[in-house]
Parts: sequence; structure tokens; C-alpha cells
Amino acid sequence: MTSLARSGPGPRVGMALLPINDDGGLEPFYADLLAGMEEELDRHDGTVFLHVVPDLDAEILAYRRWVDEGLVDAVVVSDLVDGDPRQAVCAGLGLPAVHIGGDPASGQSGQWVVGYDNASAMRAAVEHLTGLGHRRLAWVSGPDRYRHTRDRAAAFAQAVAAAGGEGTRWEGDYGAATGAALTGELLAVDPRPTAVVYDNDLMAVAGLKAAQRLGLQVPRDLSVLAWDDSANSRICHPPLSVVSRDVHELGVLTAGLLLRAVRGETPALESPPVAQVVARASTAPPG
Repeated sequence: MTSLARSGPGPRVGMALLPINDDGGLEPFYADLLAGMEEELDRHDGTVFLHVVPDLDAEILAYRRWVDEGLVDAVVVSDLVDGDPRQAVCAGLGLPAVHIGGDPASGQSGQWVVGYDNASAMRAAVEHLTGLGHRRLAWVSGPDRYRHTRDRAAAFAQAVAAAGGEGTRWEGDYGAATGAALTGELLAVDPRPTAVVYDNDLMAVAGLKAAQRLGLQVPRDLSVLAWDDSANSRICHPPLSVVSRDVHELGVLTAGLLLRAVRGETPALESPPVAQVVARASTAPPG
């Protein structure tokens, strides 16, 4: 899938994303991110060029084609992995790139970076649940290949241990089907967890429904905490407690760096505010 969000005389920005399922769907996170980017770029008559790709190799091929055809002035690189080749590829193509993700304290030099402190966000999530009295926690994570998943994993283990609890991790793919399936598996463990952290809203809402189908009441029998404060999290029943970050503002910050990168300024790091837990009706002391 390829879409040209806007056609203007200003900067042209490309973003290649991997779908979360076979239907080619994207995470709701990216809808909010793109809305923020478009809002800022529109002020400069900019264009966002979105392309859905099956894998990292296809993403790199898209970059090369975009440069060969003169389609974009800069790209957004997300979901960083260990040994990520995209920085070197973009540098070799002379293509400015803004990298989303990574710890702001990592001091990545020579890159345009929108940092995000995943470790602090995960600690806040665990501290919210252990503060309510939970000691058996599960975490339904995103794919282990991503750096942000690794950062969250270390923080989850450390925060649960610091609270004297027990934590288990179940690796998902951000899709609703995985969220439902893994919730069924983790609830079959004896003793089962009393609280679950999900790495995105799709898995969390699906996990909530799976728990309810099994006869559990949320939050009396199980507390559920989702990552990112989306409409999905707010309109489900009960409304989900969330690790909240302003994804729209993250998009605005990203667009600001893109504009500076296109102008040839010196690479810089932009750090959004640290995420906070917003407590709603899906978390409570263990029943």
C-alpha cells in the first residue's frame, strides 16, 4: 500500500512501515504519529509519502527507489533493531533520516533522533501495578527484535524484582489475534497473574475481551494496563488504564526535526516528555 497524504511544494517526507497482520493493517500509534507530522508539515506545504512494506529489505529498496526517482527529501525511520542497517543506507544515499525511538540518554551522535525513554515508561507501569498490591505480573510484549522491546524487557524485570514480585513475558506481534491468544495462555498458568501489561492498545483490548470470555471480571480478577492512550483504550469496557504519551505531539516533534534535516542543519536529539500512567477502571488492587 502506498499513499500520498498531501501534495505541496514544500518538503517531501517518506515513511515505510511494516504491517501488524496479514491484512496490511497498521498500529493505531502510527495514525496519531502521522496526524502530528502532517499538521506540522502542512504549515510548510509539506508532503507525507506512506508506503507499507513486508520487511526491512523491502523498506531499504523503497528508500533507494525514492532517491532514484526524486520522490522524497527525507525519511522517518522507526522500530529500530540491533545492527540496524538503515542509518548507513540513508547516509550512503545522502538521504536525511529522522530516527524515532531509543533512550534519550544513549547519546546517539550524528543522527537526527526523536528519543523515547522506554525504560522509565515501563518502570512507571510496573510501579503503578505493584503499588496497587500486585505481585504476579505478566507482560505481553512486541517482537523481541526491536530495540524498544529490549529496553522495556530489562526495565520490566528490574522493576518487578525490586517490588518483590514475579514477572513473566509473552512475546506478541502487536496484533489483536496475538493479544487474545497469549492472554488465554497466560491465564491458564497456575497461579495465574493478577495483572497484565500489554505493549499496545490492540493487544490490550483483545486481551481484555479474552479474559472476559473466560469469566474473569476486570479489574476484580485481573488488572489490565495498555501502552498508549488511544480511542480504543478509552471506549472499551472497562476503559483501560494506560501508559500515556502524546503520540500526536511526537509526530509534531518528528516533523520539526525533518524540516531542520532538509535544511541541512546539524543533527540533533529531541526528547518528548516522559510517559505517565493514566489510571482508569481496568486496574485495581488484586481481588
